[in-house]
Amino acid sequence: MAVGAIGAPKGIAGRALGNRSLMAGVALLVFIILLAVLAPWISPYDPNDQDAIASLGAPNAQHWFGTDFFGRDVLSRVIWGARVSLFVGAVSTAISMLLGGSIGILSGYVGGRFDQGVMAVMDVLLSFPQLIMGLIIVALLGANLTDLILAIAITAVPPFARVARGPTLSLKERDFVEAGRALGFSNLRIMLVHILPNVLDDLIVMGSLWLATAIRTEASLSFIGLGLPPPTATWGSIIREGFENLLDAPWLAVFPSLAVLIVMLALNMIGDGLRDATDPKAAVS
Repeated sequence: MAVGAIGAPKGIAGRALGNRSLMAGVALLVFIILLAVLAPWISPYDPNDQDAIASLGAPNAQHWFGTDFFGRDVLSRVIWGARVSLFVGAVSTAISMLLGGSIGILSGYVGGRFDQGVMAVMDVLLSFPQLIMGLIIVALLGANLTDLILAIAITAVPPFARVARGPTLSLKERDFVEAGRALGFSNLRIMLVHILPNVLDDLIVMGSLWLATAIRTEASLSFIGLGLPPPTATWGSIIREGFENLLDAPWLAVFPSLAVLIVMLALNMIGDGLRDATDPKAAVS
């Protein structure tokens, strides 16, 4: 167990539960997740059912968010779109956290020329804007669910690697790590048991913030036609379809845009709350 770990979780949990912004963000995110999970039972219509007579219908009692060009219910498509957007964002963030965290810890622990080489590669990847990098990867791999997740995950590996590397450089010189080496612990055990728990807080905070970026990136790629193929409902594709009718049917783009905005708000509130809860200075103040 890492030095100073005893009693820390209780303090972090107490500060987290007392953070109103964090709790509000969690409640909002849980509500959205429930909508996505329960989409087959709560969506008023099938998201792909077409009704030519109801084409471009304004919001009304039957269609709260109106209908699109094909007469499909926008509310149902927004609810179903949450399933894809949240799934892609969560899985890609988890992959990037695992890969980037592992690369950062390994690079910082080994050090030397290996560290310099790895960080040089990360710097090259960071030199590309996230959306451009995702666009290049999706264009090379193809627009399907697996490749879309991998493309978004790869764009996030360098930031996670840097977040994990920084603390590792100082942690590997600490007394409890030196004691582990003296006891004959393997390097893998030291990295997993002694260094990872001390880096995990930073990775989790980074993950909560990056999840918002991943969802936004998925929506952006879908908006430019590099997301999942139609008729699959995603927030980005719904916004793109509504963009062509922005003047005469603004609800087509407004409601899915609000959905993206609400998720961004919830995740940023969670990220800020987690950062405050895991900040050692917060325990003193």
